[in-house]
Amino acid sequence: VQLVESGGGLVQPGGSLRLSCAASGFTFSNYAMNWYRQAPGKERELVATISSFGQTYTDSVKGRFTISRDDVKNTVFLEMNSLKPEDTAVYYCNTHVGLGRYWGQGTQVTVSS
Repeated sequence: VQLVESGGGLVQPGGSLRLSCAASGFTFSNYAMNWYRQAPGKERELVATISSFGQTYTDSVKGRFTISRDDVKNTVFLEMNSLKPEDTAVYYCNTHVGLGRYWGQGTQVTVSS
């Protein structure tokens, strides 16, 4: 299993970014996909999940972030709008396949003026 994130960067408050996570090594369409983030000095937190049951979000991003997937391209996305400084973190793609828990390398998102 390999997960490779991209799309992070520096953005001003109120701006937008779209993160991508390219997956390989497993039957992508069969598995739920997650986005986590970890800010400096804080624990890693679950931001959003997409599965056959739909999409779920942590309260702090509801109405601003949208998770989606392309099962042909084996890619999961996180569209982030109305970004705030407190969204600054390293964002990680994650999935559980069998007994394994897999992570990408992370992509840095910095929201600052």
